[in-house]
Amino acid sequence: MADDPLTDFTREGFDHEGTDHTVLRSGTGPAVVVIAEFPGITPQVAAFARRVRDLGCTVVLPDLFGVAGRDALAGSSLRIAAGGVRTAAQVCVSREFSLLALGRTSPVIPWLRALARAEHARCGGPGVGAVGMCLTGGFALAMVTDESVLAPVLSQPSLPLPVGRRRRETTDISEEDLAIVEQRCAAGLQVLGVRFEGDRLSPGSRFATLRRRLGDAFVVVELPDDSANPDGFGAPHSVLTTHLVDREGEPTRAALDEVLDLFRQRLLRRPS
Repeated sequence: MADDPLTDFTREGFDHEGTDHTVLRSGTGPAVVVIAEFPGITPQVAAFARRVRDLGCTVVLPDLFGVAGRDALAGSSLRIAAGGVRTAAQVCVSREFSLLALGRTSPVIPWLRALARAEHARCGGPGVGAVGMCLTGGFALAMVTDESVLAPVLSQPSLPLPVGRRRRETTDISEEDLAIVEQRCAAGLQVLGVRFEGDRLSPGSRFATLRRRLGDAFVVVELPDDSANPDGFGAPHSVLTTHLVDREGEPTRAALDEVLDLFRQRLLRRPS
């Protein structure tokens, strides 16, 4: 896939308490914050965002790392490797991400919550959706402590990096924030989680913990590894982007449709 110029998105800065990031926006209607996976807002992430936009939502993409629109797997092997190293270094030195910490919400979350509140005020509707992927998968859960977030989706959440049993069983959220999520789920909030069954970056034990804490409010979609797009890079991981097989009857397409249905029901108040 070639680089995506993203000409159908506008760009503007959003500042909260001294933290400032560029935000890409497109569409009209209730907002959905799509937080890109590593290595950033790739053409595949942008394609998913357009699907959300075409429902009748405003898609909002924070540009937190990488080069927006760049196909990280295009070009020479040297270009691919160099781009991956640069983005990994950017993430590793950033103070906004908790890569290994247990029981800690990543420092970028207050900024994302403020963005959700601002987009709710700007776009209207009953509330805001949030999708986190891979590195940012758990961010959608931590954003739930802000009451504007009504439709959170965790796609293959990969933090903390699953080094050791305790990290494989937890998500990057503090106990205090998770207690608030539990309260909101008890009051009717639904959290959707999607992953491939054999994904070592997003272990099944992580979802098992969330099932135990959130009960039936945590709706899990776990896909067989052989349903992943065989042309996708690496082992089955990116359910909504790289490893999506976008055809009717495919399990990954059914998972995508379930995500979109959540936004229809919770934000657009339409039946699925």
